[in-house]
Amino acid sequence: MNLETERLVLRPFDEGDVEAYHRIMSDLETNRFLPWYPTKSLDEARTMMHERAPGDGGLRYAICLKDDLVPIGYVHVSGSDNHDFGYGLRHEFWHRGIVTEASLAVVDQLRKDGLAYITATHDVNNPRSGAVMRKLGMHYCYSYEEQWQPKNIPVVFRLYQRNFDGVDRVWRKYWEQYENHFIEKIEERP
Repeated sequence: MNLETERLVLRPFDEGDVEAYHRIMSDLETNRFLPWYPTKSLDEARTMMHERAPGDGGLRYAICLKDDLVPIGYVHVSGSDNHDFGYGLRHEFWHRGIVTEASLAVVDQLRKDGLAYITATHDVNNPRSGAVMRKLGMHYCYSYEEQWQPKNIPVVFRLYQRNFDGVDRVWRKYWEQYENHFIEKIEERP
């Protein structure tokens, strides 16, 4: 199902999007805070596009500007028990509110579809991602350090969560899984 906003069309990626997907996934700035390495070829991008397709019951949308419908980024939510919410955008489109606009549309659809909650994490060195999470109505829960794969670097992540069903819960798997976990004082305004 496609979603539309004032400036955007959110739709599934298709075979014709391999070149655009490669532009997103080869962007060094975009991939700085993502776990995988930037793609180096169209073949590698094609493989990644198929591997990242939601096989777990989750959703993945290509973010497209209405004027040309070419993907410039993505929004996804996993179907796993953490309902991990994530996004990425080519860096030349940053600071225009595009990811927030796209993500708000997806979050609204998830809420309408009856999903109980979503979680999201961001590297502490990427506070702008945390600002997007707060604009989506998510709240900081805790931080934890992970040896991030496949880049094999230590990263401190902040976990945010939004409950749609009114139940007061915190998804605690990372808290329990990683020995170095803690709660920071985070300013909650968007």
